[in-house]
Amino acid sequence: MQRSSAREISFEKQTKPARDCLWTLLAVNFFMADFQAGIGPFLGVFLQEHSWQSGLIGTVMTIGGIAGMLVVIPAGAFIDRTRAKRAWVVVAGVGTIAASAIILLSQEFWVVATSQVATAIAGAAIVPTINAITLGIVGQRGFNRQNGKNQAFNHAGNVVGAALSGYLGWKYGYAAIFALAAVFGVLTIASIMLIPPSSIDHAAARGLKEGAEDTSASSLGVLLECKPLLILAVALLAFHLGNGAMLPLYGMAVVSHGQVSGPSFVAMTIIVAQAAMIIASIVAMRAAEVYGYWPVLLISFLALPVRGILAALLLTPWGVYPVQILDGIGAGLQSVAVPGLVARILNGTGRINAGQGAVMAAQGVGAALSPAIGGWIAQKFGYATMFPTLGAFAIISVGLWLKFRTQSRGAEAIRE
Repeated sequence: MQRSSAREISFEKQTKPARDCLWTLLAVNFFMADFQAGIGPFLGVFLQEHSWQSGLIGTVMTIGGIAGMLVVIPAGAFIDRTRAKRAWVVVAGVGTIAASAIILLSQEFWVVATSQVATAIAGAAIVPTINAITLGIVGQRGFNRQNGKNQAFNHAGNVVGAALSGYLGWKYGYAAIFALAAVFGVLTIASIMLIPPSSIDHAAARGLKEGAEDTSASSLGVLLECKPLLILAVALLAFHLGNGAMLPLYGMAVVSHGQVSGPSFVAMTIIVAQAAMIIASIVAMRAAEVYGYWPVLLISFLALPVRGILAALLLTPWGVYPVQILDGIGAGLQSVAVPGLVARILNGTGRINAGQGAVMAAQGVGAALSPAIGGWIAQKFGYATMFPTLGAFAIISVGLWLKFRTQSRGAEAIRE
């Protein structure tokens, strides 16, 4: 307890280099937003323009999602143990940029599928790594606020990246979108290398008290025995089963009617959602301090069914505003609440990042299956049927969250 108190006092009385370190961390989150996705949200319309059908596009996205799902728990467990956390951000950045660039050279199915697999694996490593670095710098009590700021900057980076991508894609084609992602990748790598290795407490980064021995069970054992974590994982799986395909399929639905330019419209869907996420992440940070994470996540789940109905009714260019604002609310709230709640639940186990990986795996299962389910429903029954069907999956999330309210809320207390 004394060590923890001393750490909190030292954090509150940070030196200028320590404060600069946090600003550098915010810069990492800003720049990584664009390169992490690569062509990501533009993939659907890019392949559509190369004569791909919606079912096959959804399938190739699912292949990448499954690959990310399979490696994310081992990646989180590795991040718990490694002290080379900054190096993993560099490796993930280089891998993502290279994998995205391959699609420019060939649109053959297995080339695209391989690219999506590599991108998913890199993404599985970088998110828990940034969470671990943040936790290692600010500690458990500073994590909610710093993570909220991280997410606000990350969403702002997405807004800037999407706006530039939309303009460059419209003006110069899809190659310019890749070039922009590469520039953001270089800036991310430069920023992460400015964070001093000594500023990261690797014990705190994994939820293990300084000087304590790692006597807990295996990563998988800790996760399977933790009921609040399992409830959270299943609720998020159901949510992302509906949410994962909403953005690319909504872009494809409107573009297929020939009303808008593909790159420009997809960029607008991202900008609207990410702008809403900036506000939602700040609100989530403040609300979690007062009310806890449980109601924040409940609201995020409730946003999806409404979004599905609106997406079906508003297959027009201006429909992007209400549809994507709801996306921003749901995703923005979760971007703060999910890592914060996992860090609280597993504090003291030394397995926080493996836990983050487990939750990301559950999200990955839903997100991986969503494009295939949504793509084939759209191809067979139309977009108007597909969107409400995807939105309905969140009803499972809401039901679980209400049924196990006591267990979920009881896990939020910070345990010293």
